[in-house]
Amino acid sequence: MIKVEKVKKKKEIPKQETVCLANGLEVSKFEKFKEGSEFLKEPLATELKNESDHFSNDAVQLLKFHGSYQQDNRENRKSGKGKDWQMMLRLRSPGGEIPGKLFLSLDELSDKLGNGTLRATTRQAFQMHGIRKDNLKEVIQTIVSAMGSTLAACGDINRNVMAPAAPFENPEYKTARSLAIKVADLLTPVAGQGTFLELWADGDLEYKIKPDKDIQENRKLQFNEHVFSGIKKEPLYGSTYLPRKFKCAVTVPGDNSVDLLTNDIGIVAFTSKEGEFEGCNFYIGGGMGRTHNNEETFARIADPLGYVEKDDTYELIQSIVAIQRDYGDRKSRKNSRMKYLLHRKGIKWFKRILLEKYFKKEIKSLRKEPKSKLIDYLGWHKQNDDYQFVGLPLLSGRLYGEKKSLIRDIVKKYNLDLRLTPNQDILLCNISNKHKPNIKKALSKIGYENLNEINEIQRHALACPALPLCGLAMTEAERILPSVLTRIDNLLKSLNIKKSILFRMTGCPNGCTRPYMAELALVGSGQNKYQLWLGGSKNLQRLAKPYLQRMELDDLEKTLKPLLINWKEFDSESDFGDFIKDQDENYILNLLNDIK
Repeated sequence: MIKVEKVKKKKEIPKQETVCLANGLEVSKFEKFKEGSEFLKEPLATELKNESDHFSNDAVQLLKFHGSYQQDNRENRKSGKGKDWQMMLRLRSPGGEIPGKLFLSLDELSDKLGNGTLRATTRQAFQMHGIRKDNLKEVIQTIVSAMGSTLAACGDINRNVMAPAAPFENPEYKTARSLAIKVADLLTPVAGQGTFLELWADGDLEYKIKPDKDIQENRKLQFNEHVFSGIKKEPLYGSTYLPRKFKCAVTVPGDNSVDLLTNDIGIVAFTSKEGEFEGCNFYIGGGMGRTHNNEETFARIADPLGYVEKDDTYELIQSIVAIQRDYGDRKSRKNSRMKYLLHRKGIKWFKRILLEKYFKKEIKSLRKEPKSKLIDYLGWHKQNDDYQFVGLPLLSGRLYGEKKSLIRDIVKKYNLDLRLTPNQDILLCNISNKHKPNIKKALSKIGYENLNEINEIQRHALACPALPLCGLAMTEAERILPSVLTRIDNLLKSLNIKKSILFRMTGCPNGCTRPYMAELALVGSGQNKYQLWLGGSKNLQRLAKPYLQRMELDDLEKTLKPLLINWKEFDSESDFGDFIKDQDENYILNLLNDIK
């Protein structure tokens, strides 16, 4: 019998090392470290010049703000020898926009100085893996010269801003894409950008991100007392930046390709019938990360905040960030995301503080939106009268080998741009109508001959990289995703179930693929063991729940079979997640407990 365990609360949580500031506020030592880093510079700058094959822990913490994580390939560990140190590098690409020139540079760099692969992330950015420490500056400098950036792709700061990837040229989508870029520029660190260019581009200010007029005007707001950090060099973030990472997404009404409610700030942009930007609905306090056996950490979907007119959009964004800067937990990093502030204080408190101390303007009730859908843009689509784009599925976002080479050749020959989707897929954009037949023929050579018949469970499945490079991974995810999907698909077919299931998988509980929104998710909890989460929705509006704590992967079919049989027999018209949600929790647990 498979033992059913609910996630239990840990009796004691190890206390994090803290220090007291002059005002008596207790914070973690990491906060003091950030404050003394000279705006994300030292000891990283010094260690870039030494001959070590890896960075110290202090430098690694700053490296994240510059877009890189230090990793160790666990499979190359040998007794008596050092670790196989390498760097993962993540780009800043608001809305997933990757110009053709930048893609060609990334392709060449990944072959020359990486592990030969590129990976589209769930936040619409490319990652490179396998970069050695002594090659890191060359890689970043080349990316910068190709008009890319890795600044703030990681770290305690606003990260890549998401938006619908489709290059539709209607006013709604153009507004959302433009707004995402402006939000990214608005929340770009000022002093941090100077440090970034000093370290990686030899101080060449030609590559400085230059916000448009709207953002330049709104940046002046940072010096008003209600949002100013008190530090002129870094007027919004201050010398300690944010308590933890911060995530924003922008979309159009009804398009939930960006998993809106999982973000710290989710923005729905409205346009008039004439195509003019009118204003935005705001949702705040979403986030996925959690820790096993610690109920003080949890996944959370965002609360509705309200609607503001377009002229107040940027000031409201700054004000929300400023509240998290000032009130977010800087003592315990496990509880420092804005979702925990909302959980502790509540949306009413947040809105009151916002209106009294920061924003000081009217926030209206939410504007009505159509029902949200998860849209993926796969297959061929009309971009405008003269151009088309095509969405290509990439399982787990990994691009390598013949597929990577051929896509590079197509991009180069036809002068195309790319966009990355939150579903880890890629869009080839700006395809002239006359070139479609040739490109379609070329794509058929790498398995894209029939994009209208994509396997449904693969279509929306996500998996994080996990082993062997991620230091947090407890077990496999990306490398075994194809076999897991095949097993689930075969089980559905054997039961003659026609509907598919939204499935996501991670190697640890941090939630990088947003598993807690899926209808069915496996979350790593030990070697070849997974928590089983059930009950999210296909349109990503509801959190799933944990039903098994440590399911053996070998038990996948016999665990799922009774659930699927009951779904088919009693509620086959509903989606699987809705079926789970509508049942009493004990009923589902009993089904799992009866497995022999």
